[in-house]
Amino acid sequence: MSQDTHACRPGCAACCIAPSISSLGKPAGVPCPHLDDMLLCTLFGTAERPACCSGLQPSEEMCGPDREYAIVWLGELERLTSS
Repeated sequence: MSQDTHACRPGCAACCIAPSISSLGKPAGVPCPHLDDMLLCTLFGTAERPACCSGLQPSEEMCGPDREYAIVWLGELERLTSS
């Protein structure tokens, strides 16, 4: 089985904006309060980073060709999986 080695796109943060993060009380479509001015996670690499964040890995399917695609794709996933 091959492993996807897609890297995060600098300045994207779609995965920190489009989906909700219930453990942080972050609603869908709102930037995470832990994003800095460069759209980097200030919790990255710390024990405080939620498991849902560290478990989400970038992929061609999710990230697509640009940030706008990723926000739409993740927003649709959020809509399909919300209760």
